[in-house]
Amino acid sequence: MNYGTRPLSAGLYLVATPIGTARDITLRALDVLATAHVIASEDTRTSRKLMDIHGIPLGDRPLVAYHDHSTDAVRQRLLSEIAAGRAVAYMSEAGTPLIADPGFALARAAAEEDLPVISVPGPSAVLAALTVGGLPTDRFFFAGFLPNTKTARHAALTELSPIPGTLVFYESPKRLNDMLTDARDALGADRQAAICRELTKKFEEVARGSLDDLVRQFADRSVKGEVVVLIDRPRHAAADPAEIEAALKDAMKTLRVKDAATLVAGSYGLPRREVYQAALRMEKDE
Repeated sequence: MNYGTRPLSAGLYLVATPIGTARDITLRALDVLATAHVIASEDTRTSRKLMDIHGIPLGDRPLVAYHDHSTDAVRQRLLSEIAAGRAVAYMSEAGTPLIADPGFALARAAAEEDLPVISVPGPSAVLAALTVGGLPTDRFFFAGFLPNTKTARHAALTELSPIPGTLVFYESPKRLNDMLTDARDALGADRQAAICRELTKKFEEVARGSLDDLVRQFADRSVKGEVVVLIDRPRHAAADPAEIEAALKDAMKTLRVKDAATLVAGSYGLPRREVYQAALRMEKDE
C-alpha cells in the first residue's frame, strides 16, 4: 500500500503508536511516517519494526534516538531540522507521545521557538484502560508512575485521595503488589479499582474489585507486561436530599443545568444521570 502521497509542511509531528497490536496505528500516522524528512524515536528498534510491518521504508532518512538520556545537542539538532523547513516525526515506544514520555522536553522546546507542533493522535494506554476498566470516566486524573519507595508512594497516594475522579496510574509489574497494598492502606480497603494488563495484546486482562480484593488476588501472582491501575474516586456517605438540592441550586446560579449536575454528582459520588434528572425537575418547578 502506498502511504504519504502529500508532502508534509515543516513541524514536529507527535505520532501515536500502537500499545500492542500493530494494526491499531492510524492511516494518518502511516502517512506521516512515510513522508517525514526525519524520524525521531524513543526506541529506534521498535520504530524500525513497526515501519517494516506496515511496509514503510526508511530509505536514506535519518532515524534519531530521542529519549530520557538524550543530550541537549540531540534536541537542538531536531529543532534545527524543523527550522530549516523539514518535517520531523517523533514516535514514543508505545502510545501517545508526551504522556509519561520523554517527548515533552522536545515539544516544549519547539513551542518556545514558535515552531509548529502537530498532534497525530491514536492509541493511548490511559484511554484504553478507562474504556474497559468499568469505573466512571466523566472525570479522571492521570498520575503517571508513583514513587518507588514505600514512604513516598504512600504520601503521594494520600495526597491524591480526595480527587473527585478516577485515578489512573502506570505501574511496573514488579511493584504492582506493593502499590496495591499501599493504595489499600492509604485510600481504604473498599475503594473500587481495576488492573488493566497487556491491553490490546494476546494476554490482555482486566481485573476489577475493591482494593482489598485485588491485593488478595494478586498477592501470589507473578505479573508480566504493561500495567495500568485505575482507582475510583472517594465515595461519600449518603447525602441528605436537601443538601444535594441546595448544592444544585447554588451550582445552577452560574452553570448550565448539565454542567451543574456533573459538578454535584462528582462532588457527592452520585450517578450523574440521577442528579441531572433532579436538576431538570428543579428547573421545571422554578
